[in-house]
Amino acid sequence: MPAFPSLLLYATLTAAVLTGLWLLVRYWQERNYRRRPYIAPAYNDWLLHAPDATTPPQHRIALLGDPGALATDGTDPILQLLASWQQETGPAGTIIILGDNIYPTGLPAADSPNRAAAEKRLDALLDALRVFPGRVVFLSGNHDWNKGRPDGYAYLLRQEAYIAEQLPTALYLPAGGTPGPVSVQLADNVLLVVLNTQWWVQNGARPASDPKEPFQQLHKLLSANCHQRILVAGHHPLYSNALHGGKFTAKQHVFPLTTVYKRAYVPLPLIGSLLPLYRKVVGAAEDMAHPRYRKMRRRLLRVLRQFPNIMYAAGHDHNLQYFQRHGGHYLVSGAGSKTAFVQKGGNATFVHEHKGFFSLDFYATGETWLRTLEPATTSETAEVFRQRLLPGPIVSPPVVATAIINEPATKR
Repeated sequence: MPAFPSLLLYATLTAAVLTGLWLLVRYWQERNYRRRPYIAPAYNDWLLHAPDATTPPQHRIALLGDPGALATDGTDPILQLLASWQQETGPAGTIIILGDNIYPTGLPAADSPNRAAAEKRLDALLDALRVFPGRVVFLSGNHDWNKGRPDGYAYLLRQEAYIAEQLPTALYLPAGGTPGPVSVQLADNVLLVVLNTQWWVQNGARPASDPKEPFQQLHKLLSANCHQRILVAGHHPLYSNALHGGKFTAKQHVFPLTTVYKRAYVPLPLIGSLLPLYRKVVGAAEDMAHPRYRKMRRRLLRVLRQFPNIMYAAGHDHNLQYFQRHGGHYLVSGAGSKTAFVQKGGNATFVHEHKGFFSLDFYATGETWLRTLEPATTSETAEVFRQRLLPGPIVSPPVVATAIINEPATKR
């Protein structure tokens, strides 16, 4: 009988040592690639390919997600980058704000002590968009719905009304917190379809709807427009190598509270791994593993996979990610004001833990190009990755022997 406690102790110590070694290896690997752009090996020659520089795009779309913590003193690098994109694009463009427009909890009531700070952050974004001669489209995210709490619908309606008052030319879609889908013809052969993905994961009040009906409407909409190039936009990603996709750093296994508060360095080795495991398998309301999110994702993918070359853009995770899956193109462009860990490899073609946003360039030839734009250390814009998403004739620029990963973007 005394041997049993000894065996249990031995097994516990062995598990602790093995877990510690695994975390050390993971930590060392993460140090070597974190905050560096990852590009799948098959696309390492991306610098050698570009659209025809002599022909400007027919239409451009900037995909800016999670801008709710922008600097309000005029020094924000993302707003400066967006201003450069606007100047380059002109009226033949659309800026899509992919939700989480105000951190931490959307737009509080007028008598709330947090109202002034929330307005100041949103005003900084609206001021940057006010001069844009193209179209502006706002989506809502979980933070805009008071982080999904039961009173979130009131927060959403306040924000929608505020933006309509301050920037009446902008579209807030789908209107009134409805699930959608809503379509907007952006240009000839370029269609935007917007879904309110928060509707499926929201607690408390929300507009009434059959949860299956929007997907039936989406299928009809995509079928009727399958001759066009279609971008579907929602706040929540369908693929992710980051936090909401169940990916955690070694540090978060030892200091799990840092996933909620970045400075909460309370060491909880072994026990701390239970939180990442929970969020990967069961999930908080904003995680892919959560039953409501999982059901919404499954139904949405079932529709999208029936349409080759569909493009889907989201925010939510604070990084830049691009996936090619089942003939479709899936983007995560949630690095508008914050950054967070993203794991390299897996099914991802490109990931980067860095502030920035994706731009989609649509050409009259039928080509569609993805560009990854990030604030550079110089006055130039850094284009760290580009990829042709939809086919057409490719013009390859001459090989430049000294080309580097942060090659400045040129006007097209």
